[in-house]
Parts: sequence; C-alpha cells; structure tokens
Amino acid sequence: MSLASNGSRSSTDDSNECEASKTAIALYQAREEEIERRKMEVRERVESQLTRAEEETRRLAQVWEELEVLSDPMRKEVAAVRKRIDLANRDLKSLAQICHKKEKEYKEAMEAFQEKNNEKSQLTSTLVELVNQSEKLRMRKLEELTNIVNSNTV
Repeated sequence: MSLASNGSRSSTDDSNECEASKTAIALYQAREEEIERRKMEVRERVESQLTRAEEETRRLAQVWEELEVLSDPMRKEVAAVRKRIDLANRDLKSLAQICHKKEKEYKEAMEAFQEKNNEKSQLTSTLVELVNQSEKLRMRKLEELTNIVNSNTV
C-alpha cells in the first residue's frame, strides 16, 4: 500500500508540481509581459518627452533667431550713434582747446589794452599838466613882457 500510495502520491505530486510549474511559468510570463508593457509605456513617455523637447528646442531656436534679428538693427543704430558721439567728442576736444587758446589770447589782449589805456590816461594827464604849466609859464612871460612894455612906455 505504501508503494501504491507512493505511486499515486508521486503522480499527484508530479501533477501538483507540474501545475505549480505551469502556474510559476504563467506568473513569470505575466510578470515578463507586465515588465515589457511597462517598458513600452516608459519608452513611449520618454519618446513623447523627447519629441516635446525637440519641439521646444526648435521653438527656442526660432525665438532666439527672432531676438537676434530684433537686436541686430538696434546694435547697428547704437554703434552708429556711439560713433557719432565719439566724433562729436573729438570735435569738442579740439574746439575746447581752441576756445581756451582764444580765451587766453583775449585775456592777454584785454590786459594789454587795459595797460595801454592806463598808459594813455597817465600820458594824457601828464600832457594836460604840461600844457597847463606851459600856459602858466607863457602867461607869466606874457605878463612880464607886458610889464616890460608898459614900463618902457611909461
């Protein structure tokens, strides 16, 4: 009986083992399919994100190009204005030097004018004094002569 029961047990065990193996294989295959399905989902999500990233990169490149186009004319204008400012600055420097030179010459000429004007005033004063003295001397001489003439005639 023990052999018979061992035999039947072994076929039951075999069938249980076979069942367990089939179940294990089925579970393994189900897990593999689940893993494969998730892998595909992740791959699809990654590809979708890559596609979106590529589109965003293209959009950013377009925006960048548009910004470059927008700033380019302004750069040219700014550069032109800066160049004009530099030229004006250079002209201002030379004109400032000329002004300072002319101001110095003007001051020197004004000082010379003042000196000559003062000299003229002094000379005029001296001349007036000399003329007055000369008149006084002439008047004295004339009086003396008049006195001499009058004394001789009297």
